[in-house]
Amino acid sequence: MFGLSELAIILIVVIAVIGMKKLPELTRSAGKAARILKAEARAAKDEEAGTAPAPRVVQGEVVPPGTGTTPPGARPAGAPDHP
Repeated sequence: MFGLSELAIILIVVIAVIGMKKLPELTRSAGKAARILKAEARAAKDEEAGTAPAPRVVQGEVVPPGTGTTPPGARPAGAPDHP
């Protein structure tokens, strides 16, 4: 009969074979997460030291309801639910 080490090796091989399709996606996600973590750590360090860049302010405008355009494929306001 199989021992614990043999079963562990078989399990690792099965996971590797099944996981080959997902491996590039997993490594891409891990790299993206590492970059985000690194950027956040750098931002926290800069904020702590007082050298953080000033936040960017984006000016906007307020549009009253009902004055905008209807997106393509959307029903205009007041249109019946069924044609």
